[in-house]
Amino acid sequence: MTGTYVTQPEAAKPILAKARDSGIQVSMHAIGDRGNATVLDLFEEAFRNVPPNVRLRDPRWRVEHAQIVRPADIPRFAQDAVIASMQPSHAIGDFHFAPARLGDDRLHGAYAWKSLLKSGAVVVGGSDAPVERGDPLIEFYAAVARKDLKGFSAPNWHAEEALSRAEALKLFTAAPAFARFAEDELGTLKVGKRADLSAFSVDLMTAPEAEIPKGHAVLTVVDGQVVFARP
Repeated sequence: MTGTYVTQPEAAKPILAKARDSGIQVSMHAIGDRGNATVLDLFEEAFRNVPPNVRLRDPRWRVEHAQIVRPADIPRFAQDAVIASMQPSHAIGDFHFAPARLGDDRLHGAYAWKSLLKSGAVVVGGSDAPVERGDPLIEFYAAVARKDLKGFSAPNWHAEEALSRAEALKLFTAAPAFARFAEDELGTLKVGKRADLSAFSVDLMTAPEAEIPKGHAVLTVVDGQVVFARP
């Protein structure tokens, strides 16, 4: 079984070259293992064939989803400084059909957040709303539990790819700030940075896993302004 290219690789090459020469950040969607390998090939080629008059800056190009990656390709994200922009809820939303479609071999590189982090890659957490629910507590739960919302998993679902709570927190805070070149303004609680934060009814760092998705927001602050406070 093979996937489909929405944009043919040959058609993407001049677009990537123009983005590189203009200093524009690129984000390309890739879900399957062939798609991710192709995007990495394209990114590598774009920066291998740099005209002498082009001054390169830190590009922070990214792959959106990066869901199924060949294990041999995982180190390439760090080697090529490519950001893996992932959505942990996919691992629990896909749980009941992906193994049958992918086969056990491909599951070794499926939703491989931990392996990507261990390789040195920057991994960003998102929600993929409205495809997924867009609930940050579900995303955090998926990242640390790697189980569906009923607490079910399976031996071939690679529990070793679950993240620590500290790793998961960074996935949704400091890493996205870095991915958008805003790490000096956002992403951590620090004097002088903009206050963009949410507080929840559960302590994400200590609550039992099953309690995390049952929580709710009690406070939201955007750029220092309280925009939501639960009575």
